[in-house]
Amino acid sequence: MVRKLRLEDLERSKSKKESKPEEKDLENLYDLIIPPGTPSYIIYDLVEEFDLEPVGRKINVHIVDTDEREVIVLRGVMEEVQAAEKFLHEELQAWIESD
Repeated sequence: MVRKLRLEDLERSKSKKESKPEEKDLENLYDLIIPPGTPSYIIYDLVEEFDLEPVGRKINVHIVDTDEREVIVLRGVMEEVQAAEKFLHEELQAWIESD
């Protein structure tokens, strides 16, 4: 049975627990939106390797109709988010080609 990834699982997996940042603390942070359907092992690797903070965020998703949906985003400084984005793209490409 496949275990469903939840935001709480990612938050618990982080070794350090930080308090929620205030608005002013978010000024230099960026979000990497994780596409729905991304394998959970890739998300765990991103959180651990790039030290990004998993956060839930509601965004508009245009599938058939515009619908607001809760997605996982990984938050961090620009350099880490850009490196994580490249890693995510490479891992998703490898996952697609392995089928």
